[in-house]
Amino acid sequence: MFGVIADDITGANDIGIMFSKSGYIADIYSYHADVLREILAEQPDVLIFDTDSRLDHAETAYQKVYKATKDIQQAGAKQFYNKTCSVFRGNIGAEFDAMLDALKEEFAIVVLGFPQNGRTTVDSTHYVYGVKLEDSQFNRDPIHPMTQSDLVSILQQQTSRKVGAITHDVIKLGAAAIKQQIQQIKRNKRFHYVILDVTEQKDLAEIAKAIHQEKVICGSSALAEEIPKAVGKQVYPVNHLPLPKMIPNKGLFCVAGSLTPQTFKQIEYMKRNNHRVLTLDTLLFITRNDKEAFIQQLQAQIIDKIQSGSHVILHSSNTADQVEQTKQAGAKLGWSNTEISRFVSETMANITAAVIRQTGQYRLVVAGGDTSATVCKVLGIGGMRVWKEIQPGLPSCLSHTSPPYLLVLKSGSFGDEAFIEKAFDHLSR
Repeated sequence: MFGVIADDITGANDIGIMFSKSGYIADIYSYHADVLREILAEQPDVLIFDTDSRLDHAETAYQKVYKATKDIQQAGAKQFYNKTCSVFRGNIGAEFDAMLDALKEEFAIVVLGFPQNGRTTVDSTHYVYGVKLEDSQFNRDPIHPMTQSDLVSILQQQTSRKVGAITHDVIKLGAAAIKQQIQQIKRNKRFHYVILDVTEQKDLAEIAKAIHQEKVICGSSALAEEIPKAVGKQVYPVNHLPLPKMIPNKGLFCVAGSLTPQTFKQIEYMKRNNHRVLTLDTLLFITRNDKEAFIQQLQAQIIDKIQSGSHVILHSSNTADQVEQTKQAGAKLGWSNTEISRFVSETMANITAAVIRQTGQYRLVVAGGDTSATVCKVLGIGGMRVWKEIQPGLPSCLSHTSPPYLLVLKSGSFGDEAFIEKAFDHLSR
């Protein structure tokens, strides 16, 4: 069994579908101290714990991942995957170190490239759709602004272990050359972490052939699509989880808390195509005294439209000016950027729970990692099974709850502009 530790819920979904496309059963659980009691008796091929640690302080993230790794090992995992953001946002060094320390290991392969979603690495420099990471949209991330592009440098600043690289000139020689280089690095004990270049999907296939037996792998989810092919194991899964009914003549709900350009474009697409799109004006909201009445009015508007058969999208303020003004207003109230983000996510999650309860439509879309984690928490969803892929890295999931939910938890920076519409179509089937 593969044991995966992911630092957010959308990343857990992302890597889950990469394995499950080859027929592997992948189950995801929100990590907590008693999580082993919740795991289904039927052991999956891939067990994923979401530590929800991307926004934590490094020491907190370390403790979560250390304990989660110990528990997933106890659950039966033999190989381990530390799933991170595909542009290295978060507590990368602390979480990688935590996994190695928990396993008493001193070596891990690191692969961040994800060509299907525009992430490539050349000479250890990371690119997003051909633009250096430091010049991409992620240099304006409100919590983890990415101001460098050299992955070796980024990781080395967060760990005392030595970080090295295998560049594309070796990768292009194929699996045998890659494996030989890794074995040499291990013999010489030169590096603890080795970051591998990726320029195309074929590189991932060759890397997977070379490293599929490695005990510890770190990075984005993309490599997980190729590992089952390299192993050559045929799996024929049977789903025993019930699907929630799609109530006819009622619409579906999407809540979007992501501030990424991709999610912005997806919302603008829905507006242009005459979908019902409502905005939670975060600046207006955090400065109001009558917050409860404001929310009640917004909920009633959403519920009315869904009951009448319309799909509804609710998103938080997402232009650069609106976000900056919200941050300034929050600062005057003594709130940090992280506190503002969590407050908005909690508000949108509570709205979502009220909408689901009152419409009875247990199929929904959530955009943004923090928003997705908060929605799952409010709905009491501690575990889920990866179901069907809609677009690369973007699956639907079935919850381990009664009654069940069918959810699409979308990473903010993934998906084409029509993704929300496609997700609604998928959930309507």
